[in-house]
Amino acid sequence: MEIRSLGVVGGGQMGAGIAHVAAASGLEVTLLDVDTRLTDKARATIGKNLEREVSKGKRTAEDRDAALARLKTTTSLEALGSADAVVEAIVENEAVKKELFGRLDAICRPDALLASNTSSISITRLASATKRPESFIGMHFMNPVPMMQLVEVIRGMATSDATAAAVDALARRLGKTPIVCHDYPGFISNRVLMPMINEAIETLREGVATREAIDGIMKLGMNHPMGPLTLADFIGLDTCLAILRVLQDGFGDPKYRPSPLLVRMVDAGWLGKKSGKGFYEYPAA
Repeated sequence: MEIRSLGVVGGGQMGAGIAHVAAASGLEVTLLDVDTRLTDKARATIGKNLEREVSKGKRTAEDRDAALARLKTTTSLEALGSADAVVEAIVENEAVKKELFGRLDAICRPDALLASNTSSISITRLASATKRPESFIGMHFMNPVPMMQLVEVIRGMATSDATAAAVDALARRLGKTPIVCHDYPGFISNRVLMPMINEAIETLREGVATREAIDGIMKLGMNHPMGPLTLADFIGLDTCLAILRVLQDGFGDPKYRPSPLLVRMVDAGWLGKKSGKGFYEYPAA
C-alpha cells in the first residue's frame, strides 16, 4: 500500500513536526487538534520552520508554498476518514490514546493504517483498542522532527508484514531512516535514554554538581550535542516522568524509579521549555 494522504492527530511540537515533513515530502496532510487556536498555532509554526529552511537554502520558496498548500487543518475527527494513514501524536497517556484509536477505528477507511508516535507505551495494547491490530504500528519520531533522522518503528504482536513495509516506505519518503524494534516498554530509545536523564536529575538532587556542570560533563566528555538536563527540558519533564513510570510498571525494576526531584518539578508545573521553566529558564519570545 502506498501512502499518499496522512492524517496527524495533535498539533503540538511532535504533531506539527510530522505534518511539516509529510507536507514537504508531497503528501496531502490533514492536521487535527481540539480547537482552531491550536491548529492555527501549529500551522504558523510549520510556516515559520519552512521559511527557515528556505533561508538556509534547504528548499525553494515554491517548495514552501506547495507544502503549505498541501496542509489542511481541522478540529473534526471525521475529516481524517479518507486518509491512507493516521499518525497519533497526543499526550503520553495510554487511556487517552486508546479512546482516540477506538474512535479512529470507526471513522477511518477499512484499509487505512493507524500509527502511534508514542515514546514508550505498548503498541500491542494500543492496537487492542481497534478492530485492525494487523494495520496498527508504532512510528516514534525524534524531536525536532524536521531535523532528526530516526523513526523508531515498533511492530505489535499482530502487525502485518504489509503494514510494516508500507510504514518503512513512508518513513523513507519523509527523508527518515526507519529502524525496527520489538514491542517492549520504552522500546530502545527511551529504555536507554530515560535512565540516563533520571540519573542526571538524581545527581543534581544530591548536590553532586550544578546543572551546568552535569550538562557540560556529558557534552564535553561523551560528545553529546546537549546535556541530559537540557534535553529533559526540551522533551518535557512531564513526558520524561510518564515514560519512566511506563518503564517502572512494565519491568517492575526499581532502577526505573523516577527521581523525587523530577516528580516535584512536574507537580509544580515546571515542565521545561514548553512551560518556560524546568531545569533552566526559558523567557517568552
